[in-house]
Amino acid sequence: MLSEQSAATVRATLPVVGGAIGEITERFYARMFAARPELLRDLFNRANQAAGTQRQALAGSIAAFATYLVDHPDQRPDAMLGRIAHKHASLGVTAEQYALVHEHLFAGLAEVLGEAVTAEVAAAWDEVYWLMANALIAIEKRLYEEHGEGGRREWEVVGRVEETADVATFRLRPADGGPVPDFRAGQYVSVQVELADGARQIRQYSLSAAAGSPVRQFSVKRVHGGATPDGEVSNHLHARVRVGDRLLLSAPYGDLVLDEGDSTGTDAPLLLASAGIGVTPMVAILGQLADRGHQGPVLVVHGDRSPAEHALRADHETYAGKLPDASVHFWYEADADDGHRTGLVDLTPLAVPKGTRAYLCGPLPFMRAVRTQLIGKGVAPADIHYEVFGPDLWSAR
Repeated sequence: MLSEQSAATVRATLPVVGGAIGEITERFYARMFAARPELLRDLFNRANQAAGTQRQALAGSIAAFATYLVDHPDQRPDAMLGRIAHKHASLGVTAEQYALVHEHLFAGLAEVLGEAVTAEVAAAWDEVYWLMANALIAIEKRLYEEHGEGGRREWEVVGRVEETADVATFRLRPADGGPVPDFRAGQYVSVQVELADGARQIRQYSLSAAAGSPVRQFSVKRVHGGATPDGEVSNHLHARVRVGDRLLLSAPYGDLVLDEGDSTGTDAPLLLASAGIGVTPMVAILGQLADRGHQGPVLVVHGDRSPAEHALRADHETYAGKLPDASVHFWYEADADDGHRTGLVDLTPLAVPKGTRAYLCGPLPFMRAVRTQLIGKGVAPADIHYEVFGPDLWSAR
């Protein structure tokens, strides 16, 4: 891991670099997109760039990785690296692109910190960068080898369902008539579309059918954007994509999947908590549990604005109903029905069995609140898994 000399230098300079990392990453992206504009057009999410959230996520991941190396010199934050690697693989990031990132990131570092970046400081942070980059390259290489699908593949839309006023479900089969490769419940695919200005933007959507389904199925919530490109892909899919159209999909990626024991029908207690469109991976996971005969207790928790906006609610309840020891708890901010609760998700009244493994998906404030409550109820942090839609601005460990 990090050499002793570099560890001392990183430890000493971490407050300065960490304090400036936001400005450094801003300079980095500006330099890289000036040199390679096609990356912004066809790889990076333009909405996240406009909002600054991708910059925040990159800054946070670098600072978190460096801090971890200093605090745990004999370990590596594999959970964080795995989550990033899955996202990169779904986008088709290549090993060669890490050298490009290094060039512009370190130019940004020198621009912002100036003379403070001595040869010793540059060497230490160079070591941090390549430890992180090489770890990601290795993980991504394994992921590419596992899938062997040759990157993105063309799929034909064979079904479309309007789940709510703002959520549509798309069902697709391979355009070449080939088989539908299996996936692990909880994973997502990258979907690439060509927009009116010629940009080929990519977004990730969780697969919402149970594993083993004869189709790829994902559900898209329309994002109502303002002056920024926010929601340009979701609105394109809602407005323009119909049965018979074709889309480019990646292989399935993502690490919000059941632990091996849970996925084979053991009796471990589980909690599946979601909010809003975060319901999509949970429905797939519930379908897998029902298919494999999970016998243990399962707490199904979901929060939404209203029953009318609860996408895939029928599937949510149907799959839960097939499990012998599942209990369903929905919270709605308005118009709660059928004995469900009004307000935000609150686990206080729920008994969480000892040894529960929890899976979370939804907005960051929701996941932070649920994670805090679960830890307060004795759930080990290592047993709480989560998926973030968009840039990962949360480095919970």
